Amino acid sequence: MHQVLLVTGGSRGIGAATALLAAERGYAVAVNYTHNSLAADEMVRLIRAGGGQAMAIQADVGVEAEVLALFKRIDAKLGPLTALVNNAGVVDVASRVDEVTTERLRRLFDINVLGSFLCAREAILRMSTRHGGAGGCIVNVSSVAARLGGAGQYVDYAATKGAIDTFTMGLAQEVANEGIRVNAVRPGIIDTDIHASGGQPDRAGRLVPMVPMQRAGSAREVAQSIVRLLSEQASYTTGALVDVAGRR
Repeated sequence: MHQVLLVTGGSRGIGAATALLAAERGYAVAVNYTHNSLAADEMVRLIRAGGGQAMAIQADVGVEAEVLALFKRIDAKLGPLTALVNNAGVVDVASRVDEVTTERLRRLFDINVLGSFLCAREAILRMSTRHGGAGGCIVNVSSVAARLGGAGQYVDYAATKGAIDTFTMGLAQEVANEGIRVNAVRPGIIDTDIHASGGQPDRAGRLVPMVPMQRAGSAREVAQSIVRLLSEQASYTTGALVDVAGRR
């Protein structure tokens, strides 16, 4: 069966590592990005250079019309979707709850939560046996922040990831008899540029002492867990929340 994977936020960090690894395993990969077309195009070039199939597609997953257009392009160019990695997500600068703005909250929840729901909805319409599909897999990228809470820094971000955990467990049960498995990975301190986008480029290194394994993880290590959950190696696993966090 031709495997077609959409990775949202696939131009950098965990998304990029997942796109590369999945392509190595034979998936045709749609690399979604919001702004950085150069990074997305470079990902596609790397995948094609390795003999894989990929395309870059711009879309803001927090905007329904753009999500619909994204899936239509995949339908037309790559064929029926068989896997989705809901990776697109944003964080903001450290802030207490009594300092946050409505604009900040809407941005985080629109991208991190609404975007994951919209993409999952469109994936299910294509993959579910209830809708004539052949089945498939969804992996949501959550965070250990969902259980740690993010106090004094980003309770709002942590709350979006708590929503993703609940979403994963509920959706897994909802579509378990329709050929679709739904799981989540919860990364801990991973050395990617998401920390810089939150105004703390040194955050991964600074928090290493809090990690029992005494090191930050790599995007590739998270990608390995994601791709395994997509694979037949996890054929009886659904509704799982898999921590990739050095036991933090």
